[in-house]
Amino acid sequence: MNRRNFLTYAALLGGSAAAQGCTTLQAVNRQSLSHHNLQSRELQAEAIILGGGLGGCAAALACCRNGLSVIMTEETDWIGGQVSQQGVPPDEHRWIETHGAPQSYRDYRNRVRDYYNHNYPLTEAARTRENLNPGDGSVSRICHEPRVAVSVLTDMLSPFLSTGKLRILLNHKVKSSNVDGDRVVSVEIENLQTGDRKVLTGDSFVDATECGDLLPLTGTEYITGTESKHDTKELHAPEKADPMNNQAFTVCFAMDYQPGRDNVQDPPKEYDFWRQYVPKMTPPWPGRLLDLSYTDPRTLSPKKLGFDPDGKDLDGVLNLWNYRRIINRHNFVEDTYDGDITIVNWPQNDFFPGNLIDVSEKEFHRNVEKAKQLSHSLFYWLQTEAPRPDGGTGWRGLRLRGDMMGTEDGMAKYPYIRESRRIRAEFTVLEEHVGAENRRLVSGDVKGKRAAEFFDSVGIGYYHIDLHPSSGGNNYVDFSSLPFQIPLGALLPQRITNLLPANKNIGTTHITNGCYRLHPVEWSIGEAVGQLIVFAKKTKVPFRAVRERSELLSDFQQMLHRQGVETEWP
Repeated sequence: MNRRNFLTYAALLGGSAAAQGCTTLQAVNRQSLSHHNLQSRELQAEAIILGGGLGGCAAALACCRNGLSVIMTEETDWIGGQVSQQGVPPDEHRWIETHGAPQSYRDYRNRVRDYYNHNYPLTEAARTRENLNPGDGSVSRICHEPRVAVSVLTDMLSPFLSTGKLRILLNHKVKSSNVDGDRVVSVEIENLQTGDRKVLTGDSFVDATECGDLLPLTGTEYITGTESKHDTKELHAPEKADPMNNQAFTVCFAMDYQPGRDNVQDPPKEYDFWRQYVPKMTPPWPGRLLDLSYTDPRTLSPKKLGFDPDGKDLDGVLNLWNYRRIINRHNFVEDTYDGDITIVNWPQNDFFPGNLIDVSEKEFHRNVEKAKQLSHSLFYWLQTEAPRPDGGTGWRGLRLRGDMMGTEDGMAKYPYIRESRRIRAEFTVLEEHVGAENRRLVSGDVKGKRAAEFFDSVGIGYYHIDLHPSSGGNNYVDFSSLPFQIPLGALLPQRITNLLPANKNIGTTHITNGCYRLHPVEWSIGEAVGQLIVFAKKTKVPFRAVRERSELLSDFQQMLHRQGVETEWP
């Protein structure tokens, strides 16, 4: 197959994703476009960013801050990705308040706290807390509402929207590309509400989509699923590779509790199926999925969970209500909220019977709808059958809070994606670089206290390696990692010269994706990518040359440092 046919074929393989909600941008009337007025549907900028998640927003900020023009697209009507449209409070490391992420990410976190201080009736105790956590969720030091994330990110981008340096196209998805040799010339995007299409041309292209959608459309070589132990020599890799074996995705939802109210409606259409569903996993799942027990990620033995919407301590058992709570009513003056509000992103609504990567558009939508049915079924089960600490069953006062998610059905606008297509990169991060046990085996560091040091580091991050059950039937893979660096080589495709990844699509493996996929790391990747585009343009060199030439790399790393990026751990 020649190069042109390969690119055409690759474009046909591109996955698609559901988008919901109403756009805030004026739609172009399809009938107004004519063949002789093609120019009206062409837009140009120095950097084209596909995807408005945390990586996309960070890349846009870095480019605009340094004077470049940017067009950023987003499939839904909310920017922010996993922290907003997907409804996932930030998963972060314990040092995040002082170091371990770019200054721009810490600015975002500070602005979230300022937003609550300026706009919400906080109690005096909450207002004077050094590091306010609006929800006091146990998963994060800054559990907050998805729509607050959208507001804060929009505020951060507003100066560049005002000056025209930045244009954001909501409810738009990339559909095709024009590639000349090893260079992307343009991409075509579609308005998901009207069907209208636009062509975006630029010098540099950033794939910040949640699934790595631009990779197959441009013929950029990529990997999916699990690599084999033979391929990567990783301690926790399986014996056999499986490109279709990806981590579960989740359709999250928000809910609160109204004591004394009966909010129960008809059961979801697939409730009977999910009520009886027992995951087929290796090692085995302990029983039904809709139950207050699951497989302990570390030991793979059965583990008990608890649930009480009053937020009570349950004698050492994790109360799921408090886990991703985004509003703790006690942080606000009395009667501001009837009760707490929590996000449901639990083991019980992880969807692993189907896949979203490299499947047809029809199958993508079908699996998302099935995942919504699972989440609706979990909610109904909590209302009617979940065991209560007092011996009863169900909490009929539970209520879906679609207003928190910006939807009518109560579900998040977009599924929480844990695993994407990953570029075949100049350098691939392996478990031996960041996994604590594997590191001890391959390095002179007998205690395994330091991750590999990368000469081309463009950022740092930390999270334990956390792989959720997969579409191939693997149970949790969860083990210790080490505070790590982000190598520039993992951001460089092996062949395509003007495309960069800025989400979960960098040069990691299935295993190391488990610690490089979280909120501050995605932001760090986007920040580095944005600054790389600026640096390469100013020095008039290809992206790859920055890594290959030591003097350029040194200058680039100094630029990163000046703009608040840490490239080494203390």
